[in-house]
Amino acid sequence: MMLLRRQFLPIAGALVAVPSLSRIVVAQAPAGPTLTQVLKKDMEGQDQKVQETIVSIVEFGPSVSAPWHMHPSAQETLYALDGNLVVEVEGRGTATIKLGEASIIPGDIPHLARNETNATVQSVVVHTRGMKDKPFVVPVRR
Repeated sequence: MMLLRRQFLPIAGALVAVPSLSRIVVAQAPAGPTLTQVLKKDMEGQDQKVQETIVSIVEFGPSVSAPWHMHPSAQETLYALDGNLVVEVEGRGTATIKLGEASIIPGDIPHLARNETNATVQSVVVHTRGMKDKPFVVPVRR
């Protein structure tokens, strides 16, 4: 019995430590941008060509990047509200959206946005969706 207890204690200690270590690793991973949705509304009129508009404020902490993703059937308009953002669009290259400037990213095209500065950057993002039955965002592996 004593032998079993001696073998069990290190195993039990390891089992307790593993979940704690995973929380530490997650806590140290860089966070993505923070998105605050300010409007989500079905379009009126327009013969249902555009079904929904979603307006959000996105905050990018210092050196934070959104992962590669795309929006099926949704055009994205990005406006630099506070600071500059770097945007990469597949097949179109990289561009910097400076404070007060806007950029449009067509639907169904992989892209990302990132903050390359040491300050927090905010932008207004407007998604105009043609088909609400499709997912809003789809991660893209690169």
